[in-house]
Amino acid sequence: MTSWSDHAIWWHVFPLGFVGAEATAVPDGPIEHRLGRLENWLDYAIELGCSGLLLGPVFAAESHGYDTIDHFRIDPRLGDDADFDQLVAAARARGLRIALDGVFNHVARSFEAPAEWFRRGPDGSLETFEGHEQLVLLNHSEPAVRQYVVDVMCHWLGRGVDAWRLDVAYAVPAEFWREVLSEVRQRYPDAWFFGELIHGDYAGYVAASSLDSVTQYELWKAIWSSLNDGNFFELAYALERHELLLDTFVPQTFVGNHDVTRIASKLEDSRHLGHAVALLFAVAGVPSIYAGDEQAFRGIKEDRIGGDDAVRPAFPEKPDDLSPDGWPTYRLHQRLIGVRRRNAWLTRARTKVDHLTNQTLALRSTGEGNELLLLLNVSDDPCRFPVDASALTTAAHPENVTSPEDPLLIPAHSWSILTTT
Repeated sequence: MTSWSDHAIWWHVFPLGFVGAEATAVPDGPIEHRLGRLENWLDYAIELGCSGLLLGPVFAAESHGYDTIDHFRIDPRLGDDADFDQLVAAARARGLRIALDGVFNHVARSFEAPAEWFRRGPDGSLETFEGHEQLVLLNHSEPAVRQYVVDVMCHWLGRGVDAWRLDVAYAVPAEFWREVLSEVRQRYPDAWFFGELIHGDYAGYVAASSLDSVTQYELWKAIWSSLNDGNFFELAYALERHELLLDTFVPQTFVGNHDVTRIASKLEDSRHLGHAVALLFAVAGVPSIYAGDEQAFRGIKEDRIGGDDAVRPAFPEKPDDLSPDGWPTYRLHQRLIGVRRRNAWLTRARTKVDHLTNQTLALRSTGEGNELLLLLNVSDDPCRFPVDASALTTAAHPENVTSPEDPLLIPAHSWSILTTT
């Protein structure tokens, strides 16, 4: 990992949805200069505590952005090169990093390239991604495809981008990424690359591909599932596996993104939203917050055409236009991100279970001579945790729920963080 990525906290935006772009691009349609609307939200992201803007697809595409037509052109529904350059400059002026979403496993059917660039079945027909007829697979054994991806990455890194998210990395041979990144890093050694992996051998894939990180879906699932089921044994097991990954790399962590039901909808008890966010920022990882989750946006992903629309909504013109109902959740995120930023060592922290029952959990994270203790209670009764906190002070908790005389006494359905700093 690069040194700056150890301090990265990403605000993850799906641009086409965020600016209210049309669901389907109009061939040769007018350029709509909408990308600039994101500038109205940069200070909001900084005040939240984020240090980077993780953008979903911004390249010319047929519809949702993952059906790319041209990786060298900004989607006309968002704007043009000048709009992109202005956004990068505005982010840079505020100290925000920029990450782009690279879709290099598949492209739109209208993507123009030589025949050998595409994978074909025994009958000569184009192979598609997971049965989506409009998404045709690139042939990653073709040297020209490898060079194309190198050129795309370097082009946008040269325009001020700092990092790449590699979509559907799990479907691409690891050796392809190793060859691509070897060339890209020669020119941009400080760039950071993470891939989308949903399951499988995370550490093995990172080692084989030379990616800096991959998405930690296993921990994401354990967080909401353990909170819903009142089963912290599931979370404890996932954290053991998470701990082992740190021997190889630092995972990219999240409790929400553009592909999953929003965390506020996923949790069956709204009182546990703080528990989920506290977990995100109290354990190792490079965390991201999906835009809107910090305002307790709701939205359920459905397995159908257009099933992502509810989790990729349009945002108002500026933050002041948001509903007042979401600001308490925003302030909760601010406090927890503040703890993370004051304890940057947590990115590579080692976390052990100090206390465990179905509905109560104490996690002790350590690193660089520091400690952080996270206490979680999802039971209907208060719990006094039988752990040592003699060297720690309260750093964060829900409003008016802890006793200054007994910081280990955690009310029902509450949480608290104690630290040495």
